Amino acid sequence: MAEKPNTIQQIRLDLESHVGKRVKLRANRGRRKIVEAEGIIEGTYPKLFVVKLDKSYSIRRLSYTYADVLTKTVELTVDECGEEAANL
Repeated sequence: MAEKPNTIQQIRLDLESHVGKRVKLRANRGRRKIVEAEGIIEGTYPKLFVVKLDKSYSIRRLSYTYADVLTKTVELTVDECGEEAANL
C-alpha cells in the first residue's frame, strides 16, 4: 500500500478488500492492556469489522470500529502469502 488511509471511508474500503485474509492485530485496551492476536477478517459492516481469531485464543471473535484504526487504537497488519504486505 503506497499511502496510509486517512478517512473512515477509505479504511472501510481497504478492509473490505482484505476480507478473508489473515491479519495480525495489536489493540490498546487502556491501562497498559495490549491485546496481540492473529486471525482472519471475517466481515465488514457499516460501523465495524470483525476478526475471527485462531483456535489458540479463548475468545473467538473481536470487533472494532473503523475509528479505532483511524485513531491507531487498533493496528492491523495484513499477511498475503506469508509476507507482511500492508499496514493499516
